Amino acid sequence: MLRRRLNRWLGRDERRVDSRTICVGHRSSSNNEAFIPPKFCDNRIVSSKYTVWNFLPKNLFEQFRRIANFYFLIIFLVQVIVDTPTSPVTSGLPLFFVITVTAIKQGYEDWLRHKADNEVNKYPVTVLEQGRRIRKESEKIKVGDVLEVDEDETFPCDLILLQSSRDDDTCFVTTASLDGESNHKTHYTVPDTEKDLESLNATIECEHPQPDLYKFVGRMHIYKTDQEPAVRSLGPENLLLKGSTLKNTQTICGVAIYTGMETKMALNYQGKSQKRSAVEKSINAFLLVYLCILVSKALVCTTLKYVWQNKPGQDEPWYNEKTQREKDTNLYLKMFTDFLSFMVLFNFIIPVSMYVTVEMQKFLGSFFITWDKDFFDPEIKEGALVNTSDLNEELGQVEYVFTDKTGTLTQNNMEFIECCIDGFQYKYQDAGTDLDGFCVTDGPVNKVQHKAGREKEELFLRALCLCHTVQVKESPEQGQGQRDGLMDQVDGLGVDGLGADGAPLHPPTQEQRGFIASSPDEVALVKGAMRYGFTFLGFESKTMKILTRDNDVERYELLHVLNFDPVRRRMSVIVRSKSGDTLLFCKGADSSIFPRVRQEEVERIRMNVERNATEGYRTLCVAYKHLNAEEYAQADAGLREARLALQDREEKLMAVYNQVETGMSLIGATAVEDRLQEEAAETMEALQGAGMKVWVLTGDKMETAKSTCYACRLFQRNTELLELTVRTLGDGGRRREERLHELLVEYHKKAVQDAPAVKAGVTRTWSSANHDYGFIIDGATLSMVLNSSSESNSSRYKNLFLQICQNCTSVLCCRMAPLQKAQIVKMVKNSKGSPITLSIGDGANDVSMILEAHVGIGIKGKEGRQAVRNSDYAIPKLKHLKKLLLAHGHLYYVRIAHLVQYFFYKNLCFILPQFLYQFFCGYSQQPLYDAAYLTMYNICFTSMPILAYSLLEQHICMEVLLDNATLYRGIAKNGMLRWGPFFYWTLLGVFHGLLFFFGVRYLFGNPALQDNGQVFGNWSYGTIVFTVLVFTVTLKLALDTRHWTWINHFVIWGSLAFYVFFSFFWGGIIWPFLKQQRLYFVFANMLSSVSAWLVIILLILLSLLPEILLVVFRKPRGPHAGQMKPVHSSAGGHQSPRSSARPLLMRTFSDESNTVI
Repeated sequence: MLRRRLNRWLGRDERRVDSRTICVGHRSSSNNEAFIPPKFCDNRIVSSKYTVWNFLPKNLFEQFRRIANFYFLIIFLVQVIVDTPTSPVTSGLPLFFVITVTAIKQGYEDWLRHKADNEVNKYPVTVLEQGRRIRKESEKIKVGDVLEVDEDETFPCDLILLQSSRDDDTCFVTTASLDGESNHKTHYTVPDTEKDLESLNATIECEHPQPDLYKFVGRMHIYKTDQEPAVRSLGPENLLLKGSTLKNTQTICGVAIYTGMETKMALNYQGKSQKRSAVEKSINAFLLVYLCILVSKALVCTTLKYVWQNKPGQDEPWYNEKTQREKDTNLYLKMFTDFLSFMVLFNFIIPVSMYVTVEMQKFLGSFFITWDKDFFDPEIKEGALVNTSDLNEELGQVEYVFTDKTGTLTQNNMEFIECCIDGFQYKYQDAGTDLDGFCVTDGPVNKVQHKAGREKEELFLRALCLCHTVQVKESPEQGQGQRDGLMDQVDGLGVDGLGADGAPLHPPTQEQRGFIASSPDEVALVKGAMRYGFTFLGFESKTMKILTRDNDVERYELLHVLNFDPVRRRMSVIVRSKSGDTLLFCKGADSSIFPRVRQEEVERIRMNVERNATEGYRTLCVAYKHLNAEEYAQADAGLREARLALQDREEKLMAVYNQVETGMSLIGATAVEDRLQEEAAETMEALQGAGMKVWVLTGDKMETAKSTCYACRLFQRNTELLELTVRTLGDGGRRREERLHELLVEYHKKAVQDAPAVKAGVTRTWSSANHDYGFIIDGATLSMVLNSSSESNSSRYKNLFLQICQNCTSVLCCRMAPLQKAQIVKMVKNSKGSPITLSIGDGANDVSMILEAHVGIGIKGKEGRQAVRNSDYAIPKLKHLKKLLLAHGHLYYVRIAHLVQYFFYKNLCFILPQFLYQFFCGYSQQPLYDAAYLTMYNICFTSMPILAYSLLEQHICMEVLLDNATLYRGIAKNGMLRWGPFFYWTLLGVFHGLLFFFGVRYLFGNPALQDNGQVFGNWSYGTIVFTVLVFTVTLKLALDTRHWTWINHFVIWGSLAFYVFFSFFWGGIIWPFLKQQRLYFVFANMLSSVSAWLVIILLILLSLLPEILLVVFRKPRGPHAGQMKPVHSSAGGHQSPRSSARPLLMRTFSDESNTVI
């Protein structure tokens, strides 16, 4: 990096730094003998984190970066160094358990990565060396090797295509493992390369490795004897990516240019930024509170110890005289070590095992999403996918949903509906077609006087047949195309008066023709042209063939393709007809085409385009331009020069494209329908009923997107739309900004200031007294809001905009660039209150917003799998989002919230008696519990019941959650992990801890508790307290459980049985490795006392009495509440039949006891 900057500052040649030079076949060129080939990385793929040698230190380093682990390590070291009341085993063993379990989990996951790497690295490949085919392992490929790849094989590295077995020097590739697109993509060989690759003498100069799958710049220098070196440009169309698969081509040969970890696939699989859930942040806040409690307890005990010892005779009683060493110890040092000893004694109030339990709950809980049969889609034969299990509970906290339109709300399954030629409408009519149940009144225009001229019609249809990147695929069997869904039945189709004699316009052979394209739009347009008599027959070398409606075959030489990109929003082709005319055909969005054509032509088309957009169709405008010899020569030279550039190739190409695509003539426009996803409207309605705000972020036209929002019920007919677009701002630079300010202030007054107040917890959308507003903004206006001329204005505009949007039921952002989508999500995410955001999309243009949101959802759609690959969760259809959030998300959040609160509660119950005991033992740091109990309390006795609860609990059954979307609001804004519920659980722990300690102390007020008159000792006292503790916290969880399975029964009753068995076993045997055995026959002796039995049962009942009374005497709400049908509210939402004003956590789920039948 430093060298690159120095070169730029000193004006040196950058090529050596910013590009790499590769000798094809490792043969150096004759005029460059001094060239020393640089060393490149090998072809080994390494996705693993660890090796055998670095696993232990690296894993330990990563684990001890966690504050809780590091804290317990310090406590353990203090126990080892300082004379503390408890053994180092008591904190060392739980820490060792947590570290070991985590290390085993991470080690196993890394072993799987090693295994996958070996499968790839040992894969056999064919390398051409000195005219011979040599089989090698994939990891031994070097940059510059020439490889041979056969059909259906996967490319082992990134290759430049040199030779193909196809006659037209092309090959077909699928990139499903890279971006999920199963469509065949066409790649081209480098022109003028030798047929005999052994005699090819060439070097390739290309950019350094970078992760963008769709960008590549380079050039090849081909050296021939007694000739000047030929230079050929290289682009993405020449590059075959590792992970892609060769299709419909027998064999290709290519030269390796990027290998191993420098391939684009490897660069794309590097880690994403870590997302943290709100629950993690709550845990950290609660830990700080408990850490303060711990320090306070230690300070109180240390202070009181020295106050007590200052009394005469207390510091050195006659039975416990100090040694000389103790007398010589510095007082302040002694106070510090006593403080540390108390910290060690009370440190179990910090639940280290909670972290490993939470990790296991998240990891195991994520399987319930992948196992859910309702998420399985028979069409793609796939179910849901979980890419990260760290955010399960966030699914139950979503406040804002940002959704793409095409492929997410709609199916991305395009059907040609109609076209407009020179202002006249042509609508293909099929008697069997019903467009979503409504009748189209203005059917096909059949009258001669209402039609464009034949010449214009044919020009338009030729444009549709030529301006695309579609390939024709011949099926080996009749009907194969039907099975692939790529083919239309065209026998006997009418063409709305365009036919010459009414005869069928398509030969029967077209039935066996299929189309291959990277975009479903293009296939729809080519099929649309077929309906009107023009059929695209495919390529012959670089010649495109079309069949006209007169059954004549026309051939056009394809000179250049000006590729589509989201910035230009259009694509063009330059072709030469048989007569020698050079034509440019262009298609694209109306906002991109209209400024580049004659304005008098625009008005004839605009009305049709706007009407089609209002009806929800996707529109494209079609234009053409006749290029004379001089114009074409200039364009050809500019394109060739730009494509040879290594620096700023994209910008140079863009400049040439913009120069060529001017002064065009507008021919017409097309309308393509993208139908709504299955149950899209019901899903959006349910999300709004759950209190979520839905924002639609799309690159489509406003009219198209608006009609989709109405169809999805995001906008109702009574919704007042507040529009902030270029159209409402008007023209003029400074005036436009003033108008923006006026509109923002006006809308703010209407939607925010004048809006009626709504009670807390009631979403505006569902308040009957509220007037619904919808907000619409486009990309250009959003840029003005976010990037105003002055910084103060920008901040004010942003605040006004955000407040307006937050008070609207739905927001539509149209004409959005991918970066703008991410900016919107980031702005809302960082707004006041830090609301939880969710982004859902299916295409590469949605990746930025998916990565930006708290939770990213990918849909396994038709725009590739980039969104799925970068998402946290992936689902086959939009309709699955409803269950993912309202059922799974709700339950995940309730489970983990209860787990966190319960862990803090049971540890407070555990350690409070230990703290109280110090007031009765002279602050001598005497432990109340045996070391075995201290060690195993969190690991064995109380860990499994809460883990089972956190995985299986359904306090409300899934059917009720799905039917009553409003139940989702009860847990909104981290409702169960706020300070109120936290202090409730803390007070409950204090109450139980006080009851355990003083209840047993009251029992010990009786001097003789055994039949023989003997008294119990301090270890019996601690054991009785511990027994009451274990039974109470376990039965408390049993009372909270609403969904019982055999697993719950097994772990709850099994844990209690294990405690009893362990206590008998631990105290019934003399263990040779123990210096003193404190619990020898203590447990058995304790249970021989009727008084001990009585106090244990009595204290357990007293502790749980409030819970039991709440369940028994609460007002009954019907014996079959879970089966009651939801009551429909007047606003159209669902109202829970069992709503309650008290928070869910305060009720400890008692009110939901009847919801699971």
